[in-house]
Amino acid sequence: MTTSFTEIENEFNTYIGDIRYATMVTVDARHRPRTRILIPVWETVDGRPRGWLATYRTPVKAAHLAGNPHTSFSYWKPGNSSVAIEATATWVDDPETRSHVWDLYRETSPRGAGYDLGAFWRSPADPRLHVLRLDPWRVQVIRGTDLRSRIWTPPA
Repeated sequence: MTTSFTEIENEFNTYIGDIRYATMVTVDARHRPRTRILIPVWETVDGRPRGWLATYRTPVKAAHLAGNPHTSFSYWKPGNSSVAIEATATWVDDPETRSHVWDLYRETSPRGAGYDLGAFWRSPADPRLHVLRLDPWRVQVIRGTDLRSRIWTPPA
């Protein structure tokens, strides 16, 4: 366990950049899980991980997050290392954030994760583009070669 994200940041960035796709889990009003495969981008802000998800605001996803903003993201592929992220998701719609997220996807953040959002939306101002801010409260990285696990949680 660590409260310093810098202790696991390199592994976090390497694994996510290699794997790219994450399974996102939300729960409905009856506590039943729903999964979907997505590509969030990540950055470090004030020593903490922060994620962003460019997405469509589907009725199911919006209802789940309105009822319970907690979500999980899992990165894994056979024979590889993995990352599990527990986070709180918040819809954000201001123009500056939308532009920032558009740039993070274009640059790929971490390196390898992301894509050209222009394949789905015209610009950061496209009304069909919605952004979720992901604030992790627990991150676990597991090295596949020996299953060494390291867990980050923010300072209390």
